Amino acid sequence: MDDINFECTACGNCCHDLRLPLTLTEAAAWLARGGQMELLCEAIPWPVEPEAGNEQAAYKKARSAPTMSGTLPVRVSVLLVAAFAGPCPNLDADMRCRIYEQRPLVCRIYPAEINPFVPLAPENKGCPPEAWQHTPLQRHGVLVDETTRELVGESRRMSELEAAARVKLCLALGMNEAALANEGFVIYAPDSDALRTALEQIRTTPDAVVEAEPWTFVSNRAVTVETLLSVGATGRLNEPATDTHFRYHGYFPAEPA
Repeated sequence: MDDINFECTACGNCCHDLRLPLTLTEAAAWLARGGQMELLCEAIPWPVEPEAGNEQAAYKKARSAPTMSGTLPVRVSVLLVAAFAGPCPNLDADMRCRIYEQRPLVCRIYPAEINPFVPLAPENKGCPPEAWQHTPLQRHGVLVDETTRELVGESRRMSELEAAARVKLCLALGMNEAALANEGFVIYAPDSDALRTALEQIRTTPDAVVEAEPWTFVSNRAVTVETLLSVGATGRLNEPATDTHFRYHGYFPAEPA
């Protein structure tokens, strides 16, 4: 569907059971309100630069930071997300947002997509049918709402500007394991006080050097680990019984070794 209308019905469906991607500043505000945060880590092998004109590769590069896994150059991407089950902690019983004027970028952008390679599909949203009427949002696949378009651009810019700082934040907290991109995420849920302290340090002293620890790939698929090891990366299988410092969220069933 290229032509899409949208008008919020204040149903609150989009404010339940979420992981909301936040900027560093938004994450600090979320923690200050007592909210919980998670860090989702993924990495992609990057032995050589892709050919010019590869728009998806350029998009991934801009939102990740270069580092190493063993002898393999990789790029690591980190999402800071506000995590909650049930209603958002800022949602009142009448489905109104208590921080509406200070709500995160991702909330302001909804239902538009931030990733340009993900098409807006109303059937993938939680909004009722009557929301997809009246006010023009998209025409011929292009956002026509100027405010939304500007906010999408701002979100993309912040993802680029903060990519290295988010990786540095992980290292400051002793987190240096990631899933293979497009296969899953390694999800950390650090202590809120420790995260708040590290986040403040990163934000106030962005040029401070953090020891660059090599990254380790974690997977629930033996074939993935074997392939990564064969090209010089450090990798291992996820062991749920002992990997209690993070959760591995994979997109594919585990494969036997």
